[in-house]
Amino acid sequence: MNQESDFIVVGGGIVGLATAYKLQKAYPNIRITVLEKEGHFAPHQTGNNSGVIHSGIYYKPGSYKAKNCVDGRHQLVAFAKEHLIDHDICGKIIVATDEKEFPFLDLIHQNGIKNEVENIEILGPEQIREIEPHCVGLRGLRVGCTGIIDFKATTNKLAELVQKINPESQALVNHEVLDIKRANETTTVITNKGDFKTKRIIFCGGLQADRLARKDGVKIKEKVVGFRGDYYELTAQGKHKVKHLIYPVPNPAFPFLGVHFTRMTDGEIECGPNAVFTFKREGYGKTDFSWRDTIDALSYKGTWNLLLGNFKFAIDEYRRAFSKKLFLKTLQRMIPSLTMDDIKPGRAGVRAMLLSENGDTRDDFRIEYKENSIHVLNAPSPAATACLAIGDEVVKMAQKHFNL
Repeated sequence: MNQESDFIVVGGGIVGLATAYKLQKAYPNIRITVLEKEGHFAPHQTGNNSGVIHSGIYYKPGSYKAKNCVDGRHQLVAFAKEHLIDHDICGKIIVATDEKEFPFLDLIHQNGIKNEVENIEILGPEQIREIEPHCVGLRGLRVGCTGIIDFKATTNKLAELVQKINPESQALVNHEVLDIKRANETTTVITNKGDFKTKRIIFCGGLQADRLARKDGVKIKEKVVGFRGDYYELTAQGKHKVKHLIYPVPNPAFPFLGVHFTRMTDGEIECGPNAVFTFKREGYGKTDFSWRDTIDALSYKGTWNLLLGNFKFAIDEYRRAFSKKLFLKTLQRMIPSLTMDDIKPGRAGVRAMLLSENGDTRDDFRIEYKENSIHVLNAPSPAATACLAIGDEVVKMAQKHFNL
């Protein structure tokens, strides 16, 4: 194990390893160490999301999200093809079930055009049924370039390639960063498995991004707050009712895409996720609890501003989290024929939201530089899709500030 390297990347999710891979490709001779605190790569947001290759259709034209999602999608699909990662560009439909949703569906369509998302078209009710025979909608939007992928396999492949390009580089699990100490041009990263010395650090900490930034002396007012998303799965008798991906028209007042149907690469069909405040940042059970995380979140006025400003939405999400009947009712808006016997409880994921003091979700990607460090402070969905493009952005920032 090398205790000294040119770069340390903190975080072994897909953004951290895509960044390490892009940096290693650009500079094959530098030594990179990736540090992941859990026992495997992609343990949190990467390994517990919907597994969707997003098109870029939702995001504000000109935003980092829009630019990097479209670019990242093309790169990700090419990467999957080259390295035989399970994926399928199966397409999806966004379904309006109420005329009030038409303006928002039209806005999404226009965003897609402006963001140069290919293979999109407006659908009528009959066209929706041709694609998804059990789905009922008044109007739809087909997004043919959306797909599904195995993000865990992608992350593991990235880790493998970093070490293949330069055998002196390493991607380590079970290494939790406890502290950072600076002395002249060398920084010591203190972990539970020993100290590592480096010249430069890139932080891709996801759910722990704000805490790692503060350990590194970065003064940020915002805090990361976690939102758990619960999934159901279609049972054997219900799986035939979904062919591809079916999404609702998202409510523009909230930073979530709504409960949707996703065919996974293993053939299972997932329904979800909802979005509820979690009392443990890395807690995937409905009753998981951490005093530290709870006090941290509830002592922050940004959390209260978000929850109180969206009180009805928050209550409805909590009710649905503990009620299969209410979850089913939401799903029946798009597929009315679903029954209680068609769904069963599935897994859960947690999404990191960087909240400002006024409750703004800071929803665009955010990457900042400080001294010899770069911090990816906010990388919500579609960060997994955009990971290789985000890696490019970080490499450009490193080239600018680190004189590579």
